[in-house]
Amino acid sequence: MKVMLRRNAAGHLSVYVPKKDLEEEVVNETVGSEGKVLTLANGWELEFSDFKDDVQLPQTFDAKRLQ
Repeated sequence: MKVMLRRNAAGHLSVYVPKKDLEEEVVNETVGSEGKVLTLANGWELEFSDFKDDVQLPQTFDAKRLQ
């Protein structure tokens, strides 16, 4: 699914999912088997295979929902 990553006003990483009209703050970042896994405040886990720590934000990425 396509999601947009950005930094919110407090400087925290947040994820916007347009098809669900959902915006949640990232509460945890880990490295999974396929790439970086971001855990959202609502409990969703999204895996990003092309996400690097030094990317320019905001930016749209492809993500896979794990949970």
